[in-house]
Amino acid sequence: MIEQHRSEFPFLRGKIYFNYGGQGSMPQSAIAVLHEAHDRFQELGPFSSAANAWIVEEGNLTRSAIAKELGATPDTITLTEDVSVGCNIALWGMDWKDGDHILMSDCEHQGIVAAVRELQRRFDLEVSVCPLLDTLNLGDPSAIVKQYLKPNTRLFVVSHILWNTGQVLPLEEMVEICHAQSVQVLVDAAQSVGVLPLNLTALQADYYAFTGHKWWCGAAGVGGLYVRPEARESLHPTFIGWRSVITDATGNPDRFQSDGRRYEIATSAIPLYSALRSAIEFHAPFAQDRYRMICDRSAYLWERLTQLSNVKCLKQSAPEAGLVSFQLENGKHAQLVQFLEEQNIFLRVILNPNCVRACVHYFTSENEIDLLVNAIEKFNQ
Repeated sequence: MIEQHRSEFPFLRGKIYFNYGGQGSMPQSAIAVLHEAHDRFQELGPFSSAANAWIVEEGNLTRSAIAKELGATPDTITLTEDVSVGCNIALWGMDWKDGDHILMSDCEHQGIVAAVRELQRRFDLEVSVCPLLDTLNLGDPSAIVKQYLKPNTRLFVVSHILWNTGQVLPLEEMVEICHAQSVQVLVDAAQSVGVLPLNLTALQADYYAFTGHKWWCGAAGVGGLYVRPEARESLHPTFIGWRSVITDATGNPDRFQSDGRRYEIATSAIPLYSALRSAIEFHAPFAQDRYRMICDRSAYLWERLTQLSNVKCLKQSAPEAGLVSFQLENGKHAQLVQFLEEQNIFLRVILNPNCVRACVHYFTSENEIDLLVNAIEKFNQ
């Protein structure tokens, strides 16, 4: 069954792909649905009442499909373009005051770090970093977060799965620690949605930003933001457009939408919504086993890599997600990635910590992993 499933990725033929944490390859069914949705939109007349009704329906269906996958309700989902947009909605929507404190981990993506720094500059905020990188193999991440919280901390910014090392953080425990001190939590979920089994209602994180083009294998350009209902009461809209407002009888904006739509804007590439739903549905047959299969395959890759001389995995035990980061003793990481790509094997370099990152999905085969390891061994000779 998995081989038949894998055959639905037409553009993986002839490739050995380990970059799902950057962008997943789309299944044939999602590509077909994307084309059909573009045709449907044009048939309706792009600026017609029928097209507008279709746009509204596509948005509702997509919020519902995402909410079902994430253990949430549709009213908590805002449709965005990507993780960065979702994080910026939360970061800029809070009512900041001079001297407020933002805490973030030392493993956050540069885009989020840059946004926090700009907030700091504009609002005279205090920003500090808690050292979670060193807890990959030893230590208590939750204890470190608790240690670094301050009386003036308003927000903790953290990834559920660290994009550089692949560490899965004890997020539920961290949320409890933060909420006990009235600190909200913004989660970069770029590497967790489509990998971990999730129930955001139970998790209670205030903001959970994700995308559809990585582990869900949807089209680039559509993602989402979960906003906890209690947090929505105090989060102001960052971007504003016709989708975020309700108008009065004369067409003037009267108030913001009461649900996740209040953070949406206006014109979007609606056919991407259809393609994302198709991609989510594509993975459904393996919904119960997907996370276990990802862990099994990443453990196999990790074990093979540990058997190579001159190669060191960052994690000293089998990974708990699909990211496997490793280093070469000679430090020639960029050269290795280029060497592999010339053989149609795709990985990427991470700069901090300096390493190579491989991403395995549930449909990655042992044969592909063996070919990757053999190629790394050949490069090291």
